[in-house]
Amino acid sequence: MQLKEGATIYTAEGKRVGSLDRFVLDPRSKEVTGIVVRKGILFGEDKVVPMSLVSTVTEEGDINLRPAAADLEELPNFTETEYVPSGVHRTPRTVDQPEDLTVDRSVYWYPPVGYGAWGAPGSTTITQPVPEYVLETSRNIPEGTVALKRGAKVLSSDDEQVGDVEEVLTEPMADRATHLVISEGLLLKEKKLVPTHWITAVLEDSVVLAVDAETIEDLPEYTS
Repeated sequence: MQLKEGATIYTAEGKRVGSLDRFVLDPRSKEVTGIVVRKGILFGEDKVVPMSLVSTVTEEGDINLRPAAADLEELPNFTETEYVPSGVHRTPRTVDQPEDLTVDRSVYWYPPVGYGAWGAPGSTTITQPVPEYVLETSRNIPEGTVALKRGAKVLSSDDEQVGDVEEVLTEPMADRATHLVISEGLLLKEKKLVPTHWITAVLEDSVVLAVDAETIEDLPEYTS
């Protein structure tokens, strides 16, 4: 299966949906988990379509969706501020397709505060189980969760220290952590917001991310 930017996308009934604008990657596996469909005849907003709804790709490169994708309006809108460039230039693989894909542009899901990695619209882009993270406190840590500690070093996938954990944000009405606020620099500290589904490991005094230092550097400053 070879997916290319600009490919035309059709429903199972043969109606033109739009064109492929970019790819959504799982930051941990680098697999293609969704495609962004540029608005077309059937809807007025760009949409995120999970790979599970992609049926076939023709020899001409056209993409056919499964019948389950009938109600496209219910799919999440693609919002620029909720996705960031991945910086991944190699060819990723999909979860359910063993063949290589040609990927020109790709993004990571970057949910705003208030969105969890569980059940939010962007969760269609997450294919691997994500552990529940909680803030380390004097209380007992619930079984099956991973504790996050303020002050821990934050390391990128290319082994650069990109900051320290300054704050842990939790999901509304729950104790699960959804984002880290990390600080960079010594004097004029700049804060960045990092989703917890970007975490690959939590060690004694550090947190390891699935994304590289350049991705963190390019994130907007967090001011709230």
